[in-house]
Amino acid sequence: MLVIERIGTDGDVRRAMAAIREWDGRAAAIGLGGIDRYLYVGGRRYVFRQAERLARLAHKTPVVDGSGLKHTLERRVVRQLAEDPQVALRRKNVLLVSAVDRFGMAETLVAEGCRVTFGDLMFGLGIPVPLHSLQTLNRMGHVLGPVVTQLPIHWLYPTGQRQEQIRPKYRRVYRRADVIAGDFHYIRRHLPERLEGVWILTNTVTREDEELLRRRGAGGLITTTPEWEGRSFGTNVLEAVFVAMAGEPPALLGSGRNLYPDESFYHYWLERLGVRPRITCWGAGVD
Repeated sequence: MLVIERIGTDGDVRRAMAAIREWDGRAAAIGLGGIDRYLYVGGRRYVFRQAERLARLAHKTPVVDGSGLKHTLERRVVRQLAEDPQVALRRKNVLLVSAVDRFGMAETLVAEGCRVTFGDLMFGLGIPVPLHSLQTLNRMGHVLGPVVTQLPIHWLYPTGQRQEQIRPKYRRVYRRADVIAGDFHYIRRHLPERLEGVWILTNTVTREDEELLRRRGAGGLITTTPEWEGRSFGTNVLEAVFVAMAGEPPALLGSGRNLYPDESFYHYWLERLGVRPRITCWGAGVD
């Protein structure tokens, strides 16, 4: 039997440290939520200093952040949605709110012919400059990756009570999108009053989040991870499940900053557990 327990710390790093120390050696795997341990951009891996410090507090239990699963699962989901007649993702206008933490999704959206706006500067750094090409994203990632990964996570990502606040912003960029994709806390942070049939591609949503999107007129919701007990859990949780069931984390391939986790590990467990995206269609939404 596998028991999944979610322990929130409201963005408090000290409480997170205490929780990791408490569960080290007791849990089969620990999934870091609300903070990335790694960013993968253009074939390179960048390590978040704050997340690495947290992970290193565990000496017995493997600590994962979901980045390896994003690199495989989200590529699969985008390919499936490109062929799905209900979603018909191919060649749609997509706003990917943050691509550097979902580079596999970013690459696959472009490969499937989508017209993608990358919102990394806007949603991560508050700089109102959308990006429109992988080449530009690569250059930005290689320049900023070594810098931003040294910053405290709350400078880059809404944590604690900030996750409950909605401050509409970047309305023009939202309005141009047929699909809004990526981290839900980023999507929600600047959510406009109306979405007018836009599809949302994300995870880590609750039933309250779904109702919020439906009321604002979203056309549908796609979660890359399955729903358990009313919540679509993050990739960090699902990756921790895989590691717990396997008894060990995936092997790392490559060297130096080019290290990637073994993709076959994730494909094996995705197939074994039958993980598929969840698609909910609301049509034009309701008021």
